Amino acid sequence: QVQLVESGGGLVQNGGSLKLSCAVSGRIFTHSAVAWFRQAPGKEREFVAALKWGGEVTNYSGTAKGRFTIARDNAQNMVFLHMNSLKPEDTAVYSCAESDWHDKYFYAQPGKYAYWGQGIQVTVSS
Repeated sequence: QVQLVESGGGLVQNGGSLKLSCAVSGRIFTHSAVAWFRQAPGKEREFVAALKWGGEVTNYSGTAKGRFTIARDNAQNMVFLHMNSLKPEDTAVYSCAESDWHDKYFYAQPGKYAYWGQGIQVTVSS
């Protein structure tokens, strides 16, 4: 069992920055993956970024690459999503998720992740 709790969401202006945090507890392995997904109203859940818990592997969506950075603090069991140059289209509920295995081919598929946080709202005003 893994529990994930997001924090740090809120309202930010167009072009601003925001840092999301995901507190991870429970059984997690060096080969596990922790990812951020987002879902805007009326849209499907979308992959944002992922990392391998025990290694220097990170993955980004095309919209996130260059603007967002995923990072971890293993000592505190935290995963962060640093978001810069935010745009109104980044508005969504952001969720972190955990998979027991970082799949280098299918890390972007929500179905690969068994555990999810409750999600947190990020709103970017225009």
